[in-house]
Amino acid sequence: MSMEILATYWPILLQGTWLTIRIVIVSFVIGYALGIVIALISLVPSRLARLFASAYTLILRSIPFIITLFLVYYGLPFFGFRLPAYVAGTAALSLFVSAYFSEIIRAAIVSLPRGQFESGRVLGMSPLQTMRHVIAPQVIPAVIPPSTNMTLTMTKESAVLSSITVGELTYQSLIIQGNTFAPFEAFGASAAIYWLLTACIAFGATRLEKRTGRWRDSGVTRSRIASSYLSFERTAND
Repeated sequence: MSMEILATYWPILLQGTWLTIRIVIVSFVIGYALGIVIALISLVPSRLARLFASAYTLILRSIPFIITLFLVYYGLPFFGFRLPAYVAGTAALSLFVSAYFSEIIRAAIVSLPRGQFESGRVLGMSPLQTMRHVIAPQVIPAVIPPSTNMTLTMTKESAVLSSITVGELTYQSLIIQGNTFAPFEAFGASAAIYWLLTACIAFGATRLEKRTGRWRDSGVTRSRIASSYLSFERTAND
């Protein structure tokens, strides 16, 4: 019976899986872009800007994702903004993960030794070159593991979008269960697909982390040379 159900409804599961993948990809891109912006805002000298960044991350990290989702989907129409379920769900998920990504990025930047930009300037680098050759090789490998964990969480949290009728994997599983009264087959299949998706993300992140290791090592070497040179100059001037 279970194989008959899967053979009959596999196009629906495939459709839900593809929509889930699209939601995760779009939310990751938007969420990470917002996270970078919020992280940079939190590091500027302006106290008001830092307060905004702190409030943004605190609020979104303190409330359940489903509440954020309901505020976007059911709350925005009161202000004249009625979004389709897919758009509202993707927007809510992007906002949710951006707060966590911003803290990941901010923590990676502030963990670097002080004087990194000054060291690059001593070597004649522009701010953009310093960011590319000194800061980025140290920050990017550092943010991959926590960003991977957040992406795995985001993939699983996307199932909450079924509560506003977004036709992703969980919603399609609910339809199959309602039509067949076979919850084990419907949700067992969706559980296996979620496991496969998260396993692929973890595998890809592991490969990416290994590939960025060489870039990180070269960047750390340049940074240490610059820092050593800067320290030598200061000692000589003293």
